[in-house]
Amino acid sequence: MGVKVTILSSVSAQNRMAKASSSTPDGLTFVSFSDGYDDGLKLSDNIEHFRSENKLRGSKALSELIKARSDEGCPVTGVVYAMLLPWAAELAREFNLPPAPLWIQPATIFTLYFHYFNGSGDLVKKICNDLRVPLNYRLDALDAEVNLKILVNTFDALESKALKATGKHNLTAIVVYISFGSFFNLQLQEIEEIARGLLESNRPFLWVLRVLPDGEKQEDKLSCKEKLEKQGLIVPWCSQVEVLSHPSVGCFVTHCGWNSTLESLVLGIPVVCLPQFTDQPTNAKLLEDEFETGARATKNDEGIVEGDEIKRCIELVVGDGKIGEEIKKNSKKWKYLAKEAVKEGGSSHKNLRTFVDEIDDGF
Repeated sequence: MGVKVTILSSVSAQNRMAKASSSTPDGLTFVSFSDGYDDGLKLSDNIEHFRSENKLRGSKALSELIKARSDEGCPVTGVVYAMLLPWAAELAREFNLPPAPLWIQPATIFTLYFHYFNGSGDLVKKICNDLRVPLNYRLDALDAEVNLKILVNTFDALESKALKATGKHNLTAIVVYISFGSFFNLQLQEIEEIARGLLESNRPFLWVLRVLPDGEKQEDKLSCKEKLEKQGLIVPWCSQVEVLSHPSVGCFVTHCGWNSTLESLVLGIPVVCLPQFTDQPTNAKLLEDEFETGARATKNDEGIVEGDEIKRCIELVVGDGKIGEEIKKNSKKWKYLAKEAVKEGGSSHKNLRTFVDEIDDGF
């Protein structure tokens, strides 16, 4: 294929590979590092210490390798890493290199994981209540990827169904969540346009449409209700934080109330902004221009956001174009910064501690 590959591994892993092969193909080189377990991991060893040392020493070795290859005029262009080593993906991103996990189990297993975490989890739990995902930290690392590519050790004829089952999906979040808070009710024409935009986007969705004070369901008035129900789900209420925390959700169509704005940022969800009044237009401007995590829909001359515009914004924030990639990247950034702020020693943690102390002291 005309590519040069360097395999970086621990001393113990390289020793095992050396025993299994007496020759090295052209274009392939091996580099090893000591993780402190040169004779291999034993059952009596502390697994957490092993993982910690492997990450610490492996990160240093990979960093030095990337820098050395650059100095030699043969820069690294991508990092393929074992799923057990998610730290390799973190380091690759620090060097602005695309990381790609190597899946060494059957594609069927990956398909099971994919559908469990992307919409079919409740169905699985009905069959098996006591479900445990082994080494789930491997899968958590995939959530950080904007445009995920996975190298699977199989071939099409062997596992065609499993490969097609995930291949037809974008392995990033795909569900659109729509909610306008607990106070504001949209006009029927506005709801119709949102429905049209959702249908034309052809993406699964979860839409919160509150029951009106007279007990009437707003969705019952929609002209396209039957088509909508085939594509997504309309509910009168849901736990917004739980929904936005789900890995399937990739877009939040919101009125841009401050609570919803913060939740989208803290949970790393790109947004389509449909502000209504008070602080919401300003919040929408912040999301689009300052935080750069969303797109604000433009109203027509009658003050209505048309379905075509809603579809455009959805595709803009969840699509694979340059703007969409930047929006998803920024969403991940704010999610990380929010976590840093509230953890012990973070800015919000320290400020809240200072506030409590000052109250105790009577200001």
